[in-house]
Amino acid sequence: MLESLEMVIGVLEQYVWNEGIPTGTGNDIPWVVILLLGAGLYLTFRLGFIQFRRLWHGFAVTSGKYDDPDEPGDVPHFQALTTALSATVGIGNIAGVALAIHWGGPGALFWMWITALLGMATKYSEVTLAQYFRDVNIGGEGETKSWLGTVSGGPMYYIEKGLGSNWTWMAIFFAVMLMITSFLTGNAAQANTVTDTMMEYSDWFAMDPVSFKYVVGAIVAAIVAVVIIGGVTRIGRVTSIVAPVMAGIYVLGGLVILALNASDVPAAFGAIFTEAFNPSSGVAGTGAGVFLLTMMYGVRRGLFSNEAGQGSAPIAHSAAKTDEPVSEGVVALLEPFIDTIIVCSITGLVIIVTGVWDDAVPTRMDLNAGAISYRVQGESGVMAGGEPPAEVPVVNGTPQVPMGTSQLAWNEAIVARFYVSCANDCETTDDFGEAFDGTIYPEREVAVSRDGTEYTALYGPGVETGAPLTQLAFQRGLSPLGDWGGGIVVLSVLLFAISTSISWSYYGDRCANYLFGPKAIIPYKVVFVGMNFVGAIAPLATVWTIGDIALGLVVVPNLIALVVLSGKLKNITDSYFDREAWLSNVEPARRAKEARKAAKQGKSDQ
Repeated sequence: MLESLEMVIGVLEQYVWNEGIPTGTGNDIPWVVILLLGAGLYLTFRLGFIQFRRLWHGFAVTSGKYDDPDEPGDVPHFQALTTALSATVGIGNIAGVALAIHWGGPGALFWMWITALLGMATKYSEVTLAQYFRDVNIGGEGETKSWLGTVSGGPMYYIEKGLGSNWTWMAIFFAVMLMITSFLTGNAAQANTVTDTMMEYSDWFAMDPVSFKYVVGAIVAAIVAVVIIGGVTRIGRVTSIVAPVMAGIYVLGGLVILALNASDVPAAFGAIFTEAFNPSSGVAGTGAGVFLLTMMYGVRRGLFSNEAGQGSAPIAHSAAKTDEPVSEGVVALLEPFIDTIIVCSITGLVIIVTGVWDDAVPTRMDLNAGAISYRVQGESGVMAGGEPPAEVPVVNGTPQVPMGTSQLAWNEAIVARFYVSCANDCETTDDFGEAFDGTIYPEREVAVSRDGTEYTALYGPGVETGAPLTQLAFQRGLSPLGDWGGGIVVLSVLLFAISTSISWSYYGDRCANYLFGPKAIIPYKVVFVGMNFVGAIAPLATVWTIGDIALGLVVVPNLIALVVLSGKLKNITDSYFDREAWLSNVEPARRAKEARKAAKQGKSDQ
């Protein structure tokens, strides 16, 4: 089933992320990249670089300085921001950055920054419009009442209301695509990263890696089921407190590593800027000068991380207490700044300064693992996917494969040597035992030595990717302080994955409710839990590729609406700042603060 799925998504990925404007280099500039960067650039100019001019105003509004509790909505600005951030700060910051650097090299981080800076204008635009066209007081009782309250908004509403009834079909298309995206990037990819991170602990439970993955996947899916089908409100409140704490611990750990490697930080920034346009040979396919691949992976992972242009965060921000849409828009533009410019940068710099991004480490390679693939290395150093050969002869540990034919790869990087054993938990290359001498049979997923011994797993130098790469970076970076650095990443992955799934289940059920009504919410949640398990057991590259396809499709109607409605958006923006509308809330906010203080004092006196 997974092989058939990989064939289908390979075709879809070609059209969504690879087809575009020809450059004459063999790599097109994908249409999705053009739309994302183009819309962000257009909105940046149309709104007068609002992400830079009004950044501090966003912080001021978020602080609650201008909050009026009597305004329509369900939650203050700060809670709306943290709710949206609970879905954005997470796996994308841990695994997404590592994947971008794995495929595109250090220069991919630069393109994540560009995506974030332009995405700040995009995020401001979509949230402001979502606030302006939202429905207030639509909630009912029981299952029709969302755990964010009685306000509903998002791109499907500003497409339908802002563009008119003739565009309702596009609002429906968006809702369908975002609901599908909620199954994948907001759910399956989260579960996949959990199992990928936990795989190294299979020996603790005396289980083979495949069975262990199924067990972990089932446990994660069960937890998600309990959360989203049962006490969503109660557990949502808990995770809204715990997740920021965990994010703080993760960021603090990263800053400690950078402080311990302070002398290497300038060189890391130099590599990021240099390789953004002229990447050196990468570990998983980027060859010298092929900067379009570096840009593409930076943009893809940047979008996954901060979700600007995707249309998901406006659903959460629509619940903010305000009658001024711009006041929530300036809060929302902080998201890409916090998520990508700060948190993703810390992850990327840690991976680069610790040197793990292109470091082949001793690895147990199960021949039936999803990380196994076959790659063809050309004369230019660029690698492409290849068909598994009938057999791979190995002499004294070295594969005997001529240039231009498929070679066995681990995490898309060709393996240079194979061994039959490894001591001391394979901590260093000195721990490798006897070199393998025989033949690897890819179809049978077995290696047979010259004396007839069969092996289902071999050892060799392999590169890491995704969350395990970030885990390795934290483990190595914090090693002067002890052997616990990788635990920060493991705990962060577990917590972020579950909290992100909770938030995304809400985004999806709002789409299901928009499309089919309240009766569709429970069936949606059942499918959501099922997709969580499927994502947990599927190969890493497969899950992330499916997620990228959904992302590429969902942004199109949203970006079209943002550009078409940009005139309306500019009028709303100019009116807010010309009137200095936030000042009208200073006195109500002061009175509300004094009332809360008095109430607190009254309870204390009692």
